[in-house]
Amino acid sequence: MTGTTVLRAARWIDVEAGEVRSPALIVVEGNRITAIDPDYPVDAATVIDLGDVTLLPGLMDMELNLLIGGPGGPEGLPLPMHGVQDDPAYRTLRGAVNARTTLEAGFTSVRNLGLMVKTGGYLLDVALQRSIDQGWHVGPRIVSAGHAVTPYGGHLDPTVFQRLAPGIMPLSVAEGIANGVSDVRACVRYQIRHGAKVIKVSASGGVMSHSTSPGSQQFSDEELVAIADEAHRAGIRVAAHAVGDIAVRACIRAGIDCIEHGFLASDDTIQMMVDHDTFLVSTTYLTQAMAVDRVAPELRKKANEVFPRAQAMLPKAIAAGVRIACGTDAPAIPHGQNAKELGALVERGMTPLQAIRAATITSAELIEVEDELGRLAPGYLADIIAVPGDPSTDIAALLDVSFVMKDGQIYKQP
Repeated sequence: MTGTTVLRAARWIDVEAGEVRSPALIVVEGNRITAIDPDYPVDAATVIDLGDVTLLPGLMDMELNLLIGGPGGPEGLPLPMHGVQDDPAYRTLRGAVNARTTLEAGFTSVRNLGLMVKTGGYLLDVALQRSIDQGWHVGPRIVSAGHAVTPYGGHLDPTVFQRLAPGIMPLSVAEGIANGVSDVRACVRYQIRHGAKVIKVSASGGVMSHSTSPGSQQFSDEELVAIADEAHRAGIRVAAHAVGDIAVRACIRAGIDCIEHGFLASDDTIQMMVDHDTFLVSTTYLTQAMAVDRVAPELRKKANEVFPRAQAMLPKAIAAGVRIACGTDAPAIPHGQNAKELGALVERGMTPLQAIRAATITSAELIEVEDELGRLAPGYLADIIAVPGDPSTDIAALLDVSFVMKDGQIYKQP
């Protein structure tokens, strides 16, 4: 987009200051914000008066999987046979639809955290990210993880989701299956070599996979250290699926940057996250919204034990000052309903402005773009959305996004 565009609205949210300011006049030149409420006349080629809405930065989802869920299949996890029924080309095309849905919901940046399907070694999320960056498809910025790194029988080993017989779907180190220090180093190097910008590791068992205990640590301490070391030497951060308390502590000791879920973290472990400045992506909405009535009885039993404890853990983490970023684990909740996570954060103890900060500034810090994204400020990239009403008093307003600008280009408007 070239030229100057002026956006007018009733209000805008200064996330850094934690204030709603009125009225709003934001000047965009090319792909960047150049002024907010300037005290001088603005000569603009395009003026868009959005009326009685609130402008705020584009939201961010720090855990989802665009390659799963969406059109042509049931929403919610686990998705029956998702690992074996779709070939990589069909799965990537579905991901392009999910990417558009996500952007139109107001989420302009996401982390795609870990392929867990057979691809022949192709990083489908990297391909999707490149096609969006080049303008071939509409979608958010994607920080891609490639394949999730998991041991045999680990939570993100797709054969465990499906309970497949031996030999049905052999998977390689390139596709994320790694055992031992040499394997995990090779696996991390492969993902980075082919375009991954974050590494996802399955550090504990999970709720929605067969043959894994949610609290169990799956990789050894030495393997976790090797994963973090390989990624960090390449300038890449690591996100760990870690439900159990012991696994969360092992990840923090290993220097892993971000804990996904952390459902069973103890009070001492929560303080450990604070002390080590470890991020938490709590994915708390899924604990109340996942369709557990559709899953196998043994999985339902795990969910009924873990999810209430997860809901009790998060208020403690909020009160302790853990750096919490927004993430949904979509399609654990349907793509496009990502903003429901912010409502759940408010239910667990955040103020609406704190929840918005989790989905903007804190998420930008997690992906190390805090100087370019997460705020409405001069010099920042023009990722701007609009919602009716005032989300600082009614967080549910974020479910009704009427305007989306990403990188200075308008993708949705009334």
